[in-house]
Amino acid sequence: MNFNKIYALGLRHLYLILNSFPRVLDLIYWPTVQIFLWGFISKFFTLNSEYYNNTVGIILTAAILYDFLFRASISFNMMFLEEIWSRNFTNLFIAPIRIREIIAALTLTAILRTLIGLIPAVLIAVPLFGVSILKLGLPLIFLLLGLYLFGVTLGLLVASGLLRYGPSFENVAWASLFLLAPLGCIYYPIEILPYSLQFIAKGLPLVHIFEEMRSILINNSVDYINIIKSISISVVYFIFGVIVFYFSYFGAKKRGTLINMGE
Repeated sequence: MNFNKIYALGLRHLYLILNSFPRVLDLIYWPTVQIFLWGFISKFFTLNSEYYNNTVGIILTAAILYDFLFRASISFNMMFLEEIWSRNFTNLFIAPIRIREIIAALTLTAILRTLIGLIPAVLIAVPLFGVSILKLGLPLIFLLLGLYLFGVTLGLLVASGLLRYGPSFENVAWASLFLLAPLGCIYYPIEILPYSLQFIAKGLPLVHIFEEMRSILINNSVDYINIIKSISISVVYFIFGVIVFYFSYFGAKKRGTLINMGE
């Protein structure tokens, strides 16, 4: 693996973002709106719900973590789509650059794109609502790691669909996380789901991550076994996403459709 190529591809996308005010504004705008929306909802539940009355901002904390997941996935998708929209995807292989180097570059750069959008929103939540995700302590790092790996996995699966079906598949990029959100138990305990869906939900890392988040904030207790379980599941999904991406790439290469990407 050539780290110079990974750095170069990552730098291309970083320059593309930082030199475009509309792109930066778009990254910051949506997380900030989410913070305002869920911040007021969080205050309402804090004042009117027995479940949340001892934990200020539990819903807002969940919203921040969910937005981190959403931004990680969308960031990966958007950078891949940038290559398609600019008809540059096939040009990358003139370098030549390998698939694993493209995946590594997009994965590493996606975290920067995610943080550019999310950090201002997180900072706003502190003075306005008195909520800081840092209250989660050291486990926050592991929770974010699990969310990031799963977010990138969803990005890989959407990118695989783009390779297989073309740019028309890009609408799935916006819908993928919303399809999983009800099973992720982001804003409510897993007991709310019907028993049949609980079994399916436990196969997702989201349930373990957000259940652990609530446990830390409500009970002030940390279950590292649950955290390890969530990261392990995320890693399995990530490996699966990489394999699917490789299959989609070689399938598109065999069919000769790579040259038509972006048209």
